[in-house]
Amino acid sequence: MEKPLYPSPYMRITQGYGEGSHRDSYAIDEAGSDGGIDFLTAPFTGTIRKIYTKDANEVWLESNSEVEYPDGTIDYMTILFAHDNNVENLYVGKVIQKGERFYEEGTKGISSGNHCHIECGKGRFSGSGWIQNSAGYWSILNRKKPQECLWIDSSIKVLNNYGYSFKKIEENSLPDDKTTPIPDIKPTPEIPDDKKEQDKDNKSLIFTCHKDDIYAIRLKKGQKLYLESSDNNI
Repeated sequence: MEKPLYPSPYMRITQGYGEGSHRDSYAIDEAGSDGGIDFLTAPFTGTIRKIYTKDANEVWLESNSEVEYPDGTIDYMTILFAHDNNVENLYVGKVIQKGERFYEEGTKGISSGNHCHIECGKGRFSGSGWIQNSAGYWSILNRKKPQECLWIDSSIKVLNNYGYSFKKIEENSLPDDKTTPIPDIKPTPEIPDDKKEQDKDNKSLIFTCHKDDIYAIRLKKGQKLYLESSDNNI
């Protein structure tokens, strides 16, 4: 299961949520490494659900499957990006792979410099994708704070987190969409009919568990598996 990753190799937040044009929203402005135009990457594998070119070239990207939020919540996620100067290469229905460069900072719409406006929403895309808030601005539906949705890892250089604390993916954790590895265990040979009721004490060691974990093996029809414990817990 994917962990949505902060969509820029540089974190330099120049405007936080709840202030200025971000009043009554959880929007942030990401300005990249400097004042130039940096790229944005997909935080998860997703599909473009809407593109609105009449304002700031807003693009809604919805996760293709449920993702893991930093607090452990499992749900879909939709993210809104804005201000790219040119989105002609994008279209509704386009699938973007996690980590793929697909959007850029820019100044399309109302902007005082190159950056990307980012908003996170819990769940799948629905309706128009946004709603006019109490401050008169349009904000994504089911809004959530960015640090409640996005992770960081060692590949992201934090220049300015604007005081927000983002949970870090530990380097020794399993990669996205990976589960506990299944040990490479060769199945025991087929058991002849006259030995199928062999005494369980006449057994061969096939695997030793070195730590508490979940393991799985593949058995063939007619084979038997005996479990021996070194303690009295099982």
